[in-house]
Amino acid sequence: MPKRKAKDLGASEEPRRSSRRISTKSEDVAPEPSARVPAPKKAKKESKKELKNDSKAAEKTETVANGKEEEGLDDKSTKQAEPSKPTTATTTAKAKPTEDSPTGRQYWLLKAEPESRIEKGKDIKFSIDDLAAKTEPEPWDGIRNFAARNNLRAMKKGDLAFFYHSSCKVPAIVGTMEIVQEHTPDLTAHDPSAPYYDASSKPSDPKWSIVHVTFKQKLNTPITLKELKEWQTEKGHPLESMQMLKLTRMSVSKVSEGEWQFLVGEMEKRGDVIEQ
Repeated sequence: MPKRKAKDLGASEEPRRSSRRISTKSEDVAPEPSARVPAPKKAKKESKKELKNDSKAAEKTETVANGKEEEGLDDKSTKQAEPSKPTTATTTAKAKPTEDSPTGRQYWLLKAEPESRIEKGKDIKFSIDDLAAKTEPEPWDGIRNFAARNNLRAMKKGDLAFFYHSSCKVPAIVGTMEIVQEHTPDLTAHDPSAPYYDASSKPSDPKWSIVHVTFKQKLNTPITLKELKEWQTEKGHPLESMQMLKLTRMSVSKVSEGEWQFLVGEMEKRGDVIEQ
């Protein structure tokens, strides 16, 4: 993990920071369906089986041309993509940020380790107090999990996030912060002396990303992991499908509008009025 981040919830461990991978050009270009040149006399006698095979081939070509990578890496649409489908995909992608929040603002939860832990001779601990002491936007680096990295890349300037203390005696949401700069390459991945150096990430083709955040406020009464889990077990509860509770090893997770508002409401009941 980097200077401070928490253990990742995904398959691989990683603390809090990540680095963005510059999208690579898609190598798979959909083959252009071969045009059938109808024979003067045989065209009319074409068997149903041949027509069916042609139809399937066309459908397969269309699927390849419009396919997207699951990991969320940036990719350029191929020239063969059908105009109608890319248009639909684009519309859906743009609608996602507003599905949860009418304002388009997104919400997140980022984990960091508040207790000392040494990696390559460096202490990676980072707490809400450390963030509060910063006078400039802090880079959230060290993320080495693709799902967490993709969440970083989805963040927009102005989004809000919960600061979560992880890998400690009492894991809990301890404060809030704001994303003030969208993703850029995580240069710590290219530094052999850094705790989370990744030899496979090259400056010419960076694999990992970071965002910059600023402190907003610290909670007087943290909301513990134990409380979050208890709420999650209640049928129909707003936290029933919370990503952080489902993917417990991922250090950067999405928080829906409903989840955010529920937690903010609980914080206010305890005397913490959240600035938004």
